Amino acid sequence: MGEPQNQDKGMEDDPMTRSGETERPGSPKPERRNVPAMLDSVNFRQRAHTTTTDAVATSIAAIKTSDAFAAIIHPPVKLLFAALKPLRELWRKRPKCPYTLYVLVMALMTAAATIFIQWGMYSEPSYDDPNAVDDTTKALNSVNGQLTRFVAQMWLSSDTKLNWLLNFLALGMIYLVLVFVLNRFWVATAVFAIVMSVYAVANSIKMDLRNEPVLPSDLSFISSGNGGEIGSFIPKDSQPLVDGTITMLVWLTVICLILQFVDGRRCVIPFHWWRPFRNVQTVVGNLTRIIAAGASLALLCSFTWTLSIPGTWGYEWAKSWGDSPQLWSAAGDATNNGPVINFLRLTHPKIMDKPEGYSQETMEALARKYSKQAQSTNKTRTSNLTDSTVIMVLSETFSDPTRVPGIALTEDPMPNIRAVKDSTTSGLMLSPGYGGGTANIEYQTLTGLDLALFDASMQSMYQELVPHQKSPYSFNQIWNARYGRTGSTAFHPYYKNMYLRDSNYKKFGFDKFYTLDSKPAITHQDKVGNNPYVSDAASYQNVIDQLNKEQHPQFVQLVTMQNHMPHSGWYDDDNQFWDANISENLSDGERYTVNTYLKGVNITDQTTVDFLNQLNTMDKPVTVIFYGDHLPSDYTTAAADKHNALTLHETDYFIWSNQASGAAGSGVKLDPIAANTNYTSPNYFMAMASEHMNARVSSYLQFLSAVRTDLPAVERLVLGEGGFTEDTSTTYLDNNGNVIRRKQLSKEQKQLLKEYRLVQYDMTAGKGYLAKTDFFAVK
Repeated sequence: MGEPQNQDKGMEDDPMTRSGETERPGSPKPERRNVPAMLDSVNFRQRAHTTTTDAVATSIAAIKTSDAFAAIIHPPVKLLFAALKPLRELWRKRPKCPYTLYVLVMALMTAAATIFIQWGMYSEPSYDDPNAVDDTTKALNSVNGQLTRFVAQMWLSSDTKLNWLLNFLALGMIYLVLVFVLNRFWVATAVFAIVMSVYAVANSIKMDLRNEPVLPSDLSFISSGNGGEIGSFIPKDSQPLVDGTITMLVWLTVICLILQFVDGRRCVIPFHWWRPFRNVQTVVGNLTRIIAAGASLALLCSFTWTLSIPGTWGYEWAKSWGDSPQLWSAAGDATNNGPVINFLRLTHPKIMDKPEGYSQETMEALARKYSKQAQSTNKTRTSNLTDSTVIMVLSETFSDPTRVPGIALTEDPMPNIRAVKDSTTSGLMLSPGYGGGTANIEYQTLTGLDLALFDASMQSMYQELVPHQKSPYSFNQIWNARYGRTGSTAFHPYYKNMYLRDSNYKKFGFDKFYTLDSKPAITHQDKVGNNPYVSDAASYQNVIDQLNKEQHPQFVQLVTMQNHMPHSGWYDDDNQFWDANISENLSDGERYTVNTYLKGVNITDQTTVDFLNQLNTMDKPVTVIFYGDHLPSDYTTAAADKHNALTLHETDYFIWSNQASGAAGSGVKLDPIAANTNYTSPNYFMAMASEHMNARVSSYLQFLSAVRTDLPAVERLVLGEGGFTEDTSTTYLDNNGNVIRRKQLSKEQKQLLKEYRLVQYDMTAGKGYLAKTDFFAVK
């Protein structure tokens, strides 16, 4: 029996059916349809298929949700669904946490984090005789007492001291960013608590181990893949703190996750990734969330970026609330201004603007230019720097008191050094500091870079720049390149973390850095009179021991401490300057400190010439670069006269070589006029020493010599006491000590300054193109 006709018609246009079909004898031939009829048939079938599919799907869904389906699957399920229905309705109607609760929790969490972090900055004091100290003093000096004082000073201090509140608001900015970016309040709270607790514990441990807070540069330790080693640095006595913090965070995280699950307000701001333009309410919610996240992040970044730059809103706002940066001590800054502010201040310092024309091609061309000049210079040089030991002595606060206006003496406090200066290369150094700023001068002598070319907001390269660098260049690396790590050693008879010297010297490549708290500690620690600082004689003896220890030449860095301020009657039993100081118009307080300082200079004078005499007995070539870093701030009468500003920024220096140096400096005194040695700035010392020693130079030293020839002294003068202030001025001196106004600089001088900026930018903030050339190599 034949198939029904309608079925044939339904199949006849199918290519598969048609291709496999054989025409049976006697069967009717299929009708030929027109194209429109075929299309109508196809559309009808598609509609029918769609309708059928939708109907089936709807039926299945209805069956699945029906009580009958539940009964078919399992009869008790019906009862379970019925029992859970009220709970499901109740869950759907669960209340949303009010925004006021969010604000309250944020305030409490931020306050707790601020206190916890600040707590890590303090340690319990120890007393030689606890019975001699009353209970009130003990309570005030305890950790709780110090923490209470830090918080309460906003109400008790006569000055504006809102440091705790400033740290609170800084942490609040971070919290706000997490809330708006994650858009889950309780999740953001857990993340904030974890991050801040880890920071607080790490800060406390680092203060105990190194007397130094956590710094932005410490994050490179984790990013470099060493995060797994952190546990090895936790001392045993800090383990209870770590364990307790972990336990607290586990419970807090669990509570926050439960609250996030229970809170009917799943998102802080309603937001939908899927179909974000479904309606006006969705669009408004999405825009609000994006704007809130962007604004909070922009506020945090803007505050962080401007906190270290004088004149910007972040810096001025923090200053108005009592922030007083202590860039010579990270620990002091964090203790007095708060660890959070200290951390953010050092996060993004402005180094210097990108010079016009900076590129790889420009720097390579500059390297080729000075490479040719260095080759020409080296044809006439007979020795290498590394054939001799070079000792760079930063004599703390050393200068000639007789040059200070208003100071009159009947006895020369430094006759020996004056005689040395007369017989060897010497002059005056233009110092950027008055009463402080030691590390900035030291940095310039070690690197050849100039403080004047950095951005005006850069006040401490050791604190703001070097910690962010991976491989900063310094001159001691010339000796390291020839003799390995033992090519350079540093001494400082004080604590290693002042100005972050410990970590910075490691980056410079010093093999050892001996201090009072190094391991092993510096050997000789003798003092003079009641002076609390190690004497210069002891400091020099440490250097002598080092020279006897190593057979090969080396670079030795010595930063003394004997004459460090404050100067308060240390030598009263044997101080001839109580009679020799006949200066008029000095207050009793100024005369007292000046006389102490004068005696200190006199002691340095004698011990320094004794040191040189010992070096003269050695059969190895040794050259000494000796300089005072800055004047003391004792001269209050002279400092009151603005016309004395330049004089109060000039210290003494000399470059001296022992008899064994022979042609490499022995008895050499560079011509003050021809060699421009009357006045200089600290960045030129190594270039000047190479000329004094008749030693071959690198392209970099050749470059510095070229700049020094036309610009003998360039420095940014810090006009405030302590060496750190935004009130600065760049000063240019000629070889006679006359100030050159910037507008009076010649075309050649301006070109050299342009090249100097290019070199300095490349070495500090740029791409480091010069490091990929032979610019720093001595050939």
